[in-house]
Amino acid sequence: MNKKEILAGFIVGIFTSLLGSYLFITFFTPFDFSTGIQTIKEYGYLGKIITLGTLLDLAVFAFFLKRNKEFMARGVILAVIVLAISTVFI
Repeated sequence: MNKKEILAGFIVGIFTSLLGSYLFITFFTPFDFSTGIQTIKEYGYLGKIITLGTLLDLAVFAFFLKRNKEFMARGVILAVIVLAISTVFI
C-alpha cells in the first residue's frame, strides 16, 4: 500500500511540475508552448524552466500533508529530487 501511495505522489509531482512549466511558458514568455520549448532549449534554459515549474509542487506537498497523506507527500519530494537531478544533465 505504501509503495502505491509513493508512486501516486511521484506521478502527481511530475505532472504538477510539467503543468507549472507549461503555465510559466504560456504566461511569462511571448511564445506558445511548442515554440517556447524549442527556443528555451536552444538557449540552454530548459533546466531552469523545469525548476520554476517545480515550485507548484510545494502547494501539492502542503495539500498532501494537510490531508494526512504522508506517503504521497514523500512521492512528491521524490519527484522533486528526480527533477533536480535531471536538470543537472540537461
